[in-house]
Amino acid sequence: MTLPPQLPLRSEFLLPTNNEVGANRLPNESDQPCTYLCGNSLGLMSKRSKELVEEEMSVWATRGVIGHFDHPHKRGWVGLADHARPYLAEIVGAKEHEVVCMSTLTTNLHLMMDSFYKPTPERYKILCEAKAFPSDQYAFASQAQLHGLDPAKAVLELSPRPGEFSLREEDILEVIQRDGHSIAVVIFSGVQYYTGQWFPMQFITQKAKEQGCICGWDLAHAVGNVPLSLHEWDVDFAVWCTYKYLNSGPGGIAGLYVHEKWNDSLKPKYAGWWGHDPLTRFAMPPKFSPINGAGGFQQSNPSILAIASLLGSLQTFKKAGMMVALRKRSIELTNHLERLLFQSKHFVHLKDMSTRDQGKPGFTIITPHDPKDRGAQLSLLFLPTGTGVMQKIFELLQSYGVIGDERQPDVIRLAPVHLYSNEADCEAAAKFLDIAFDELV
Repeated sequence: MTLPPQLPLRSEFLLPTNNEVGANRLPNESDQPCTYLCGNSLGLMSKRSKELVEEEMSVWATRGVIGHFDHPHKRGWVGLADHARPYLAEIVGAKEHEVVCMSTLTTNLHLMMDSFYKPTPERYKILCEAKAFPSDQYAFASQAQLHGLDPAKAVLELSPRPGEFSLREEDILEVIQRDGHSIAVVIFSGVQYYTGQWFPMQFITQKAKEQGCICGWDLAHAVGNVPLSLHEWDVDFAVWCTYKYLNSGPGGIAGLYVHEKWNDSLKPKYAGWWGHDPLTRFAMPPKFSPINGAGGFQQSNPSILAIASLLGSLQTFKKAGMMVALRKRSIELTNHLERLLFQSKHFVHLKDMSTRDQGKPGFTIITPHDPKDRGAQLSLLFLPTGTGVMQKIFELLQSYGVIGDERQPDVIRLAPVHLYSNEADCEAAAKFLDIAFDELV
C-alpha cells in the first residue's frame, strides 16, 4: 500500500487536545487537536501501539511467565524483538541480521565506539560536528579518555563557516581528505539535532572509507525521518533512539546496526545472555556463543512493553508504505511550512541579518533550504539573540496550542511529521507565530 500524499495516517494516532496541553487562549477549541509539531523530540502515540501494549499487559495479567513461550497472539516474549527487526531493517536500509532493537542510544554508542575505536599513535582522532548532541560529545570524550588520550586533541569537531549555521559538504570532505590518515572514526549525526541539517551521509561515508577510517552514524533524528541505505552505503555501524520519528514512547528502546562484513572479525566484548544463540540460551551453557550479526551485542532481555509500543508504530509505518511514500509527504509539508514562514512580516532572511534593525524582534530559519539537505524539522532562530524573545514566543505559542521544542537560548524547532501532521498544522503554526510576535511587549 502506498499512502496518497494528501492522506497522512492522522487517524491512526492519538493527538492531544488544546485543553490537554494547556492552550488557554483557545476556549472555543479546547476539545480540538492541538498543533503538534514536536515529533522530532517525542513522537505521538499510535493507536496500534496502545493496542499492543494493552494486549501485552493483559497477557502478563493472565499468563504470567508463561507468556514468554505460550502467547495468545503468537508473540512470545522471548522472541518479540525479532518481530521488530524486519521493519527496522527496511527503514534504515539494512539486512535483518544487521539490526537489533536493544538498550538505549548512548549505551549502544559506547558499545559501538568500544568495538570500533582502536586508536594508534598515528590514527587516533574522532571526527564529528561541533555541537553534536551533548550525550554524543560526552561519549566521544570519555572514549578518548579511556584510551589515555586528551579529548581536546583526540576529538576533532567541525564548525560551520563564520556567519553560517550548517556545515558545507565540501568542507567536511576536505577535512577527511586532509586529515584522514590521523582519523580513526568519522561519526556525525544523520540529521543534526539543533539545525535540522541532513548530512550527505553517502558521500561522507565514501570519503571516510577511502581514507581508511571507520564510519558510524548517530541516527536519532534521522531514523524514520529520511530515507537511509546503511548497507549499500557501506556504513560500519549506526545507533539510534526510537521515541522521536519512530514514535515508540518516552524513553523507548533504542536500535543498533553493524554491517555484516564485520560478523567474522568483530565479536561482542561485553557479552550478555540475550546475545547468546537462542537455540541454547535457556540451556544456560557456561560459554558465550554470540548470535551472528548485530543481535550478538544484546545483553539483557529487553522490555516487552517498550518493544510492543515500538512494534505498533512500525506496523503503522508499513501501512503508510514506509519511507519512500513518507519522504514525499514530508517534503511537501516542510516546504509548505517554510513558505508560510517566509511570508511572515517578522521573518528575516539570513543574508539580511547584519543590516536589519537589531532591536526589532523577528526570526530567521537556520535549517538548510534545499529539501535534500534537511528532514522534517525547521529550526527558527529568534532575534535579537540573547534577549529572551524565544522564550516569550515559545510560551505564547503553547498558549495557542502550538507545540514545538525549545533549544536555549534562541531556537524553536518545528517539525511537521509525515505520519500525522497536515497542512492545517503548518498554517496554524505560522498564524499563531505572527500573533505571538504582535503580542510581545
